[in-house]
Amino acid sequence: MTETAAALRTVAHNVRAARMRAGLSLDELSRRAQVSKGALVGLEKAQGNPNLATLVRLADTLGISVSALMQGSPEGRVRVVAADAVAPLWTGARGGEARLMLTTSGPAPVEVWRWRLEPGEDYPSHPHQAGVVETVSVTAGRMTLIVDGSEHTIDAGQTATFDGDTPHTYRGAGTETCHLIMTVHLPPGPASAT
Repeated sequence: MTETAAALRTVAHNVRAARMRAGLSLDELSRRAQVSKGALVGLEKAQGNPNLATLVRLADTLGISVSALMQGSPEGRVRVVAADAVAPLWTGARGGEARLMLTTSGPAPVEVWRWRLEPGEDYPSHPHQAGVVETVSVTAGRMTLIVDGSEHTIDAGQTATFDGDTPHTYRGAGTETCHLIMTVHLPPGPASAT
């Protein structure tokens, strides 16, 4: 529980700091991110349990990466992260999971995710901000990538990339567990006001 409380405090601090840097009120961030004001108030007080979809909407709206909301200060020039040291941000009904391993620094950060999808298991994603590009590399098994209604089968050893500003879904396919590495390439600079 202590690790969870510490992680929530980090998220609370980072959300508030990013909101203040962007010059957004709680009301405006709530409206833009489509997250209730009550949930934002609770989050900034390190209360509640935000899900992955909420964190993605907040990060997109604030023009930062999901891991920028979750990570403390960088610890040095090289960061090594073990998969079992990172809690899943999404857990599927059949046992699949997604872990945000790290985010690179710089003006156009890249998030690196490890995913496991069981056969028939879906993760639907809302569109991200304009300029976000996702890449999936299947390392074992098979997945179906659905982008804006079109289905694409990606087998072990194959990599696909697409613009993330449209609805998309990851689905485990075939009879084996699908393992994949997903990267999210974020555009430089803060999200534009809409």
